[in-house]
Amino acid sequence: MKQTYLKKGFKLFSAYKAQQLTTDDLSKADAKAIHLDDKMSEFKVLVNMAKDIMAGKYKVNTWNASVIIGTILYVVSPIDAIPDLIPVLGWLDDVTIVGYALSKLSEELKRYKESKSLF
Repeated sequence: MKQTYLKKGFKLFSAYKAQQLTTDDLSKADAKAIHLDDKMSEFKVLVNMAKDIMAGKYKVNTWNASVIIGTILYVVSPIDAIPDLIPVLGWLDDVTIVGYALSKLSEELKRYKESKSLF
């Protein structure tokens, strides 16, 4: 059963990876951050990092950029594992994805915060 979810996750990630992140998506992500509980502040840092990457103010490797973009697109997309129309459960998958991305990007987030004096 776990393999099925993993396969679905990779399919969704591949679909999101093909999309372009827009400033409108970043605004939506900022607005949806409130549903991410204890991950909210770190997710907002991730959104700000994406803005700086898009503006050429901050550089990351391709893998980290794809994780950042995929995570933000997952949060703002109405099509995900559990639709956001279902209160609480719909946000649970977003929290899980954001938590996973934050754990994978912990060193990059630390570097970004240091460069912006956010500590």
